[in-house]
Amino acid sequence: MKLAAFTRRGAAGIGLVEGAEIADLSAADPRLPGDLRTLLEGGEEARDALSAAALRARRHPLAEVRLQAPIAAPRKFLGLGLAYRSHAAEVVRRGRTVPAHQNWFNKQVTAVNGPYDPIHMPRVSAQLDYEGEVAVVIGRRVRHARKSDAAGVIAGFMVCNDVSVRDWQQRAPTATLGKSFDTHGPIGPWLTTADEIADPHNLRLRTWVDGALRQDGSTAELIYAFGEMIEELSTVFTLEPGDILTTGTPSGVGQYMDPPQWLSVGQTVRVEVDGLGHIENTVIAEPDQA
Repeated sequence: MKLAAFTRRGAAGIGLVEGAEIADLSAADPRLPGDLRTLLEGGEEARDALSAAALRARRHPLAEVRLQAPIAAPRKFLGLGLAYRSHAAEVVRRGRTVPAHQNWFNKQVTAVNGPYDPIHMPRVSAQLDYEGEVAVVIGRRVRHARKSDAAGVIAGFMVCNDVSVRDWQQRAPTATLGKSFDTHGPIGPWLTTADEIADPHNLRLRTWVDGALRQDGSTAELIYAFGEMIEELSTVFTLEPGDILTTGTPSGVGQYMDPPQWLSVGQTVRVEVDGLGHIENTVIAEPDQA
């Protein structure tokens, strides 16, 4: 299934994407949770209610709705650095070393952004960069998971742009500040459930800036399997339904071009992953705050 959060004529809901249409599940059954994180927390009972609602839901053209971030308020939004062999190779060529273990950081949840919403050029930096990534969404509470448990833990996958402000990323070893500016976590366009993906470790991932291809990689390049990521994290803390793990980027980020190619106001970044769809976000000047 492809599960989406959307608004239509001012009303918000969750829906099932089928081709060029979306089935309005919220209207078909008002008892359903109003957001996908709560739906995942509801377990099998909530999923059964969703399937029943899909049979009678009214369909709308996708062109008539506005897709929102599928998981608007995750409890955790975590990112993995230097997870692709090609990206690790390009940083090594610049004199950096690759960590011996998984290198996780926090993206603050206020960075979450819609799949087609603008991203802000910070007033405090010109070093704005893109990172096309596959995001894993956790489907159930788990602690001390093993690598082999992944199939029962992952609810599904999304496309993500781990937008990064490079100079602020270097302010501390955690990288959190440079990864957490508001709007710098666009995700979507929907949550593709795990059963739809035959092999998540063989997905082509591409990123374009203004139509120019910048990244062209595959999850086959991942240094760590998705199950290894879940095992590592759940050794330390409980993973919960709706948690987002954005799992690293292949080579081709702007920082390591010669010279570096930073994003600027007016440019559009498109990230596409086979089987998951695409997101597309235009850079705008950071607006004044009230």
